[in-house]
Amino acid sequence: MRARDMAVEYETVGVGSDAIDAARLLAEHRLPGLLVVDDSGMPKAILPASQMIKVLVPGYVIEDPTLASVVDERHADRLCQALAGLKVRDCLSRTTPAPPVAAPDDTALEVAALMAEVRSPLVAVVDKAKDGSHLLGVITASHLLERLLGAAGAS
Repeated sequence: MRARDMAVEYETVGVGSDAIDAARLLAEHRLPGLLVVDDSGMPKAILPASQMIKVLVPGYVIEDPTLASVVDERHADRLCQALAGLKVRDCLSRTTPAPPVAAPDDTALEVAALMAEVRSPLVAVVDKAKDGSHLLGVITASHLLERLLGAAGAS
């Protein structure tokens, strides 16, 4: 089982995309994160859903979580307003590493090792051809587990 065979189409957003649109993609498709691509369509970062939620939560609540209990539901329902006017680049952590990238011929174990090493829910599969690189798709942790469990059941 090679990375190219496991890669699937996946929602991507550009660094300049609206943050609210990215949040909607995450929510509507129940994704663990989004692959953020640069202007040429190549992987730039992974925006985990948890990072998007962190952007929504006021800093004072992150610093002192006990304050969350004093914010009434009316105000909590307006948390998404924090995304108004933001771009995806604004939601990325300053320490966001480059996304893990697998080669098309990488094995399932190589992809699993990469995913485990960087603790990422996604691995981009990129074909680095002579005529330029292009994104083949993404392998999610849940999809990889499904494939590995299927292979274990077959043996």
